[in-house]
Amino acid sequence: MSILDQFKLDGKVAVVTGGGKGIGRGIVIALAEAGADVAIAARSEADIVEVASAVQALGRKAVGIKTDVTDTSQIEALADDAEKALGPIDIWVNNAGGLPDGEPRYLTRTPEDKWDAQMDLNLKAVWAGCVTASKRMAENGGVIVNISSRASRDMGPNLKNGPYAASKAAVNSLTATFSIELAPKIRVNAIAPGPIPTENFRDSMKMDTPEREAELKKMIRAPLGRWGTPEDIGAAVVYMASPASSWVTGQVLYISGGM
Repeated sequence: MSILDQFKLDGKVAVVTGGGKGIGRGIVIALAEAGADVAIAARSEADIVEVASAVQALGRKAVGIKTDVTDTSQIEALADDAEKALGPIDIWVNNAGGLPDGEPRYLTRTPEDKWDAQMDLNLKAVWAGCVTASKRMAENGGVIVNISSRASRDMGPNLKNGPYAASKAAVNSLTATFSIELAPKIRVNAIAPGPIPTENFRDSMKMDTPEREAELKKMIRAPLGRWGTPEDIGAAVVYMASPASSWVTGQVLYISGGM
């Protein structure tokens, strides 16, 4: 098999949560371009219909499934619907996450209900996704990719969002433990993006003017000198999902411009 062939996903079925926009959309399109059929899960039906159409335009099968990942019963239903529409699941990407209400917080100023909402979205949903995927992959094997964050390492001196960072650090821990529990048939890895100006990022960082964007760029100071893109993360997911990474599990790959 040539090196380029090792990155192909022809005949594979992938599920991507939070696949309706931003990083999730970038992941879905990258997987489809690599040859996979994709089940796209998100809360907005309009978003998943649009992304499914984009996948079909690439000649791959797609199904959009409206899903709230904070409800574990809906994650099980997502797996059922994906298999009915596309066949056995080979790749599961736990991408859905972010700030439930778009508001960064200091740890010392986080009400308990806001803490719980953050953990439900960024941690419990990943745990439930991994458990659900592992049951579907138990016989034939597969790959799970969890989307973490550069913030899982530290938030830096100017970007304060402790609950989010804690939830993503826990995703890294889950990834390491699942990789041991599910080996050798199922590989589990994480990808930790740096700052990517998605809609969620722009809203939470109040990036509503060119001046504010320039200010944030100075604060963040990525050595490679630019924001990340959804395509940057999509390429990394293709690697982690493909035979090219067949000897990689339990790892966190930081895609963060050198931060």
